[in-house]
Amino acid sequence: MVVDEPAREERLASVLERPRAQVAAALHELAAEYTAQGRGFDLRPVAGGWRFYSRDLCAPAVDRFVLDGQQARLTQAALETLAVVAYRQPVSRSRVSAVRGVNCDGVMRTLVQRGLVEEAGSEPETGAILYRTTNHFLERMGLRGLDELPELAPFLPEVDDVEAESLEGTMIAEAIAAAQTAAGDGEADGAAPDR
Repeated sequence: MVVDEPAREERLASVLERPRAQVAAALHELAAEYTAQGRGFDLRPVAGGWRFYSRDLCAPAVDRFVLDGQQARLTQAALETLAVVAYRQPVSRSRVSAVRGVNCDGVMRTLVQRGLVEEAGSEPETGAILYRTTNHFLERMGLRGLDELPELAPFLPEVDDVEAESLEGTMIAEAIAAAQTAAGDGEADGAAPDR
């Protein structure tokens, strides 16, 4: 309750002067006991350590008390950028921008300021700064590690669908170009275009 990040078992064992295995067992036992008793708080392993959380049933009341309606939510652009960083890390801003199809410099600065993303060195070939998610990100998402991120495959379109859309897009572009060419030829001959 007195730390601002998850407490690691090693640190607790050091402070308590007990073996790490004994501390880990006690933490698991406490977590199970709190759940069995239906307490308003929960002890969970997250981001490589342990942290107290409001139990889901009590969270809305705690949010109202603590936040008083001042919740700062991430924009859609920030969520998309954060997802790209989480799945592709370490990644440069230019790569994130390429994946999203828009410039993400401002959004990336916001994510860094909120402590969700941090610098992770630089790319040897280009010197571009690389970014990765932080432990704060894991904490906010309720994840123990990046291996708990959901698989992307179920959310991706099938290869045949992507090829069909690409082909359809190409056919539409060719049809528009042909129509523009025909309209240009018709106007050059003095014929009025059909409307």
